Amino acid sequence: MKKILFILLCLPAILASAANENPKYLRGAVPERDGIVTFTQTFSVPGKNQADIYPVVKTYIQQLVTNARQDLRTRIVSDQDNTIVANVEEIMTFRKKFLNWDHCFFRYLISAQCTPDSKVTLTITKISYQYQFDNEGNGGENFKAEEWISDAAAVNKAGTKLYPRCGKFRRKTIDRVEEIFTGARDAFETPAAPVAPQPKATVVE
Repeated sequence: MKKILFILLCLPAILASAANENPKYLRGAVPERDGIVTFTQTFSVPGKNQADIYPVVKTYIQQLVTNARQDLRTRIVSDQDNTIVANVEEIMTFRKKFLNWDHCFFRYLISAQCTPDSKVTLTITKISYQYQFDNEGNGGENFKAEEWISDAAAVNKAGTKLYPRCGKFRRKTIDRVEEIFTGARDAFETPAAPVAPQPKATVVE
């Protein structure tokens, strides 16, 4: 009887939690390509040609690498044919309080391709996480995005909420990818010149 009463008392909070889940994190928010979690965005940079665009994109990716955790995994993998590819390992923080820092190592492969039609295609894939490691960064648990933040792994069957443990990784990953894509577009938004204003980069796909 007490157990039933406890469930009934908790039910409104559970339903409210499900109803309040931001739709941006629910089913379809983590795209897959051939079974691999892959985020992609293409944007155009009006008024600029490929030769103008690539140095800006390259600098942006290099800054990501510089600001990332300096581990053997963080490096430029390829830089040729107007395409730059890098492995990046960052610290992803879920919650940070006094004597309680809940975080993981967030790893991904990012590529930026500039094409002659003044477009940039950014791709983030090969995502993985290392969690609950020791003070030296060793051990812990390792997860691939496909088994941890995909729709099948992180979203309930009704598609109304995220599972608690996987959910925090999914939310933070979606937010971080969005931040990276926005940063790349913002790299072209320089102050307008008096005579020839600089157009803003716009998403086309």
